[in-house]
Amino acid sequence: MTLSLLQQVPHRRFNPLTREWVLVSPHRTQRPWLGKVDRDAPSNSVEYDPACYLCPGNERAGGARNPKYTKTFAFDNDFAALLPEAQHLATNDADLFIAQSEAGICRVVCFSPRHDLTIPLMSPGELRQIVNVWSDQFQQLEITPWVRHVQIFENRGALMGASNPHPHCQIWGNASLPNVPERELSSFESYSAEKKSCLLCDYLSLELSKNERVICQNEGFAVVVPYWAVWPFETLLLSKRHLGTMHELASGERDLLAGILQNITTRYDNLFEAPFPYSMGFHQRPSDGRPHPEFHFHAHYYPPLLRSATVRKFMVGYEMLATPQRDITPESAAGRLASLTDVHYLHRSGPV
Repeated sequence: MTLSLLQQVPHRRFNPLTREWVLVSPHRTQRPWLGKVDRDAPSNSVEYDPACYLCPGNERAGGARNPKYTKTFAFDNDFAALLPEAQHLATNDADLFIAQSEAGICRVVCFSPRHDLTIPLMSPGELRQIVNVWSDQFQQLEITPWVRHVQIFENRGALMGASNPHPHCQIWGNASLPNVPERELSSFESYSAEKKSCLLCDYLSLELSKNERVICQNEGFAVVVPYWAVWPFETLLLSKRHLGTMHELASGERDLLAGILQNITTRYDNLFEAPFPYSMGFHQRPSDGRPHPEFHFHAHYYPPLLRSATVRKFMVGYEMLATPQRDITPESAAGRLASLTDVHYLHRSGPV
């Protein structure tokens, strides 16, 4: 089926990373839309908020006080979802009631002392600091004997459940391999065994050759709307060099990673001229002591917005009970994002 037909005909697309399908219904973009469409969304306007428990020098919600930090700052989460000293528990009743304890370490990383400074608005040096902290935190957690997986992720905006507007992310070190990374690892291993090559190296090569869903790229990284995207403006960030973890990046590659992060998040903000909510996270090889040469470093961006700064896509009905579905094709979404300038709308004068 040609790409032109895929823009007109209902069809399924296969995700080779998770081995799941997504239903694409491009003809539905013609249906009437009665939802509310807004342009603007609230944003932070102050550099320091005395009521913010993540700002420098302030008391956190758990009672500890932040130092007067002047750059990227990491600390153990005061209300962690996982605990390093979790009591051992394992139960299995007829292979139907199964449970086991899960140990873990949860940390918070404040990107900047400034309350209003998000990734698209930071300087290259500030972004490089964040990349270095991410890499250092990964290395610190992976040498913990019982940690098997390290997940770095950011929830940006209230729509994605961010509990505080101060720009920050979280890092969780798990004693087991979570569901999605486990499925991806299995796919990497199967593909490598069959093709004798890397799944995402081959995928990126194909995407760059076709140039139908590429948003932006530099010497070290590319961002695409994946062929199998579920969310309207979902993107996939891929390293051009095959590597398994962030700490394998050379110094220049870390700068390139910082640059591509700023590029894609700036385009997101420019899409509706508003702070763009998303959940993003890096997938790196498991921290189980094995080399996992088949694993390819990448990051996922899952933004919920559909038509404006406040109109979002929900997973409901058929999507909850059967399979994910989208109306806007990945190619259409990629075209919109790629056409946007990489100069943030707050730094420009005049119309977009």
